[in-house]
Amino acid sequence: MVQVNFNKEPVDLAGEEKKVGDEAPNFTVVANDLSEVKLSDFDAKVKLVSVVPSLNTGVCSKQTRKFNEEAAQLKDVDILTVSMDLPFAQAEWCAANGIEEVTTLSDHRTADFGLKYGVLMEHLRLLARAVFVVDETNTITYVEYVDEVTTHPDYEAALEAAKEAVEK
Repeated sequence: MVQVNFNKEPVDLAGEEKKVGDEAPNFTVVANDLSEVKLSDFDAKVKLVSVVPSLNTGVCSKQTRKFNEEAAQLKDVDILTVSMDLPFAQAEWCAANGIEEVTTLSDHRTADFGLKYGVLMEHLRLLARAVFVVDETNTITYVEYVDEVTTHPDYEAALEAAKEAVEK
């Protein structure tokens, strides 16, 4: 079990911690159009999975914008942002912020992603900030559980890991 800090207070994360080399568990989340989406829908591609508590907060907004901006350099990578935000709120936020290269997905319905990737802050019903890179064979090649949920991930390390996964 991973422990992180949320506003400097320790929080245990529910679910199983993922490590480099683990097989990425398939999960079911909800797209902005309310359809179900699974990791397997992105098979045979490299995936950068950016996990945020809520798109409507400063750090989460910047994180999603940063990966959206970098998407042009990652042509063979699907960038997914997963949060507990309702799909309607995600769609509205993306439209208002010009987000077109990142696929936003909601884990609000069952927390399936949060539990399978060990990022669910159960008592807050939010996901902890994390980044995963999953290669085309669905092997996890990069993991970052951000120690303090209110701070930024290591963007450069995640982007480099995604580029390396494509080149392999």
